Amino acid sequence: MTNQETELGKIYILPRAIRTVARDAALQSYGVIGMAPANLGEAINKMFCKSAEYGILVKSDPDGFELTLNLVIEYGLRIRSVTDSVAETVAYHVQKVMGIPVKRVNVHVRGLRISNPD
Repeated sequence: MTNQETELGKIYILPRAIRTVARDAALQSYGVIGMAPANLGEAINKMFCKSAEYGILVKSDPDGFELTLNLVIEYGLRIRSVTDSVAETVAYHVQKVMGIPVKRVNVHVRGLRISNPD
């Protein structure tokens, strides 16, 4: 949980809210097909629960956030350009919505898929 102090009181931001913003920004990026579980525990949780709480890890400290994304991207695209674009887009959207700087965005490509088999 991240908290901020203002003149009116404290603001608490839960990691779930940060994951939601980061997930939406990542899925809207060009070349991203979906999110992937980071480990076996998330994969099992994904099978039994229908929540969208997988694929993003949030670490926070008073200086900002560190996000780790696990993605499935489209086959045939340059992986480096897609991951750079996703990292910049996610950092921008999270900073814009949350008002706290993003120190680092780690992007792990967990798989490739062909989105249109034509």
